Amino acid sequence: MSTIETDVSAPDLRRAALITIDTQQDTLDGQPLEIAGTSAALPNIIRLCQAFRDAHRPIVHIVRLYRPDGTNAEPIRRELVRGRTPVLRPGTPGRSLAPGLITPKAAELDDDLLLAGGIQQLGEDEFVIYKPRWGAFFCTPLEDHLRSLGAIDSLVFVGCNFPNCPRASIYEASERDYRIALVEDAVSGLYGRGRNEMLNIGVEVLTTAELLRAMSSTVTETTQSRGTA
Repeated sequence: MSTIETDVSAPDLRRAALITIDTQQDTLDGQPLEIAGTSAALPNIIRLCQAFRDAHRPIVHIVRLYRPDGTNAEPIRRELVRGRTPVLRPGTPGRSLAPGLITPKAAELDDDLLLAGGIQQLGEDEFVIYKPRWGAFFCTPLEDHLRSLGAIDSLVFVGCNFPNCPRASIYEASERDYRIALVEDAVSGLYGRGRNEMLNIGVEVLTTAELLRAMSSTVTETTQSRGTA
């Protein structure tokens, strides 16, 4: 992980935001929309969230919320969403962010605000945005929000479920010229060919441990720079 610009695609953690994708209770083991590997990835996602909080770097949680009639779901999912078992339904526990992902003091998701296209703030540098389709940028305020945060040119992606929403979101971010990192042990559903395809479009693929070490180095470099200023 680069902390100093060395090429056109290397992420810069001094100017990075963490993007968590669909890391919600209903996607965990034993839940209605269980996605294999999401529960296993959750501890690393939690560690990264805390590291970004400690570094006062932005976190944006991207979530899905399905209305009971399925009108805001992809056609392929409408039958599932309209079924007897609620799936990421507003007002239900299953649509909440996964346990441990946010601080105990953070508010419950404001479904009405999110469905209306608003941005919910959970902490000093922590936000939630609802997305209506696979990609985090499609018909959402994410791009404008990142721009409003200042000098953000790098995005770190984690969450659920690589072949669908993280992958779509990464391509959207690449189309907007962001520098991108994907944390391979903090995302569910990653497979070998997909990993290589990410590398081929300039995404830096690394582990949680590698990212945390890079963040620690960034903090040290920043502290030393301030000391010699």
